[in-house]
Amino acid sequence: MTLETTRRHLDGLLLGPAAETVPIRLIATENDLAGLDDMSRRFVEVRGWKPKQGAVLILPDAEAGIAEVLLATGGVGGMTEAALLTGALPGALPPGDYRFSSPPPDPELAALGFLAGSYRFSRYKSNDDKEVRRLVLPEGASREQVLALAEALYFGRDLINTPANDLGPAELEAAARELANTFGASVKVTEGSSLLSDNFPMIHAVGRASDRPPRLIDLRWGSDHAPKVTVVGKGICFDTGGLDIKSSSAMGLMKKDMGGAASALAFALLVMRAKLPLRLRVLIPAAENAISGNSFRPGDVLASRNGMTVEIGNTDAEGRLVLADAISLADEEAPDYLITLATLTGAARVALGPELPPLYTDDEDFAAKLLTCASAVGDHLWRMPFWAPYDKLLKSSVADLSHISDGPFAGSVTAALFLKRFVKDAKRFAHLDIYAWVPRDQPGRPQGGEPQAARALYQFFRQELGST
Repeated sequence: MTLETTRRHLDGLLLGPAAETVPIRLIATENDLAGLDDMSRRFVEVRGWKPKQGAVLILPDAEAGIAEVLLATGGVGGMTEAALLTGALPGALPPGDYRFSSPPPDPELAALGFLAGSYRFSRYKSNDDKEVRRLVLPEGASREQVLALAEALYFGRDLINTPANDLGPAELEAAARELANTFGASVKVTEGSSLLSDNFPMIHAVGRASDRPPRLIDLRWGSDHAPKVTVVGKGICFDTGGLDIKSSSAMGLMKKDMGGAASALAFALLVMRAKLPLRLRVLIPAAENAISGNSFRPGDVLASRNGMTVEIGNTDAEGRLVLADAISLADEEAPDYLITLATLTGAARVALGPELPPLYTDDEDFAAKLLTCASAVGDHLWRMPFWAPYDKLLKSSVADLSHISDGPFAGSVTAALFLKRFVKDAKRFAHLDIYAWVPRDQPGRPQGGEPQAARALYQFFRQELGST
């Protein structure tokens, strides 16, 4: 869907005050069931329903219609640990119009959860379900804010879910251009052999084996006099692993290897939609890590934009190479914030699983505030260290550094340390090693692509710049 189509679809799912709606009651504990009438309590008992977090129960009325819907919050007060819990509703309810019977603890998150749970990736479905479930916007929630947050989620999810045959570097560029055209941003693209003449040698090396030319997408928006926020998103549209080829099982999800770029663009959408007072720059090194006679090889030594030479230890660690050139470009103008978003390492998933991306930064104040914002909106992060003693693991005997460590340990940390080597002048640097995928359905998070960290970053800058 185009941005305009998505926005129109989402707008149609949120109602103003309406008389003919089915009430939704939030149930935290079994004690809350005492407020039901006798018939409803008996129905709950017969069904053996327990208020387990995310459970939904439809209570019938005397005419076999719907009297009320119960949603179990499982004792979560503000629902921040399962912030999109109301996303369990659309998949469990028949088409119709609904409302919360009493104000939810966080009206904005409750409405967003409902919209997030209504998402379906139906581009390739010939018989898609067109019936809709609509929600009365809870009192206290900003319609504009809820729509923007849902729009960014849908935009990012659509990009990640699109298979690589329909989303390569050129199509990723087209998505960035659509975003730029919508909000009056500018886009500059350096493509193919121009990457060499413009000094982006590692982006070129990673993407040159594909017949879909690599490129660096550079989106700019906002006043040059505002705080400079630069986000670099990894845009590997498919990763075969290069000559160190992945197994078929590991390659199956590699359409999502541009999830960092999708998250960066989702964040940009939120910033521009809200007109936050900052100078935004989004850099996306976009490439396909393919295999051909001119693939870069293990043992090659590559030049980088900032002059350091890099020995290649494994061609399946290509993301950090394209990011390094983009980081060097970003760093040249000494931004106030330089942030990387990338589906970078399996080691991050081994450490923290798919739901909890690592956050790396040396700025204590920035880390504390960002983690607080991430928790508040249910877009969780977990801080990991730039552990300086591990920097020696990147030592190379033939180049300035190796791009992978010489052992099996601390893969996410050493990847983060590699990226940090290319940051010299940025005032604050943060790296987020995201997964960008939901492996199984959860409330508000259907299986598939997920632009992780976009809402957390947006909430941080929304608060930091006084635009709450």
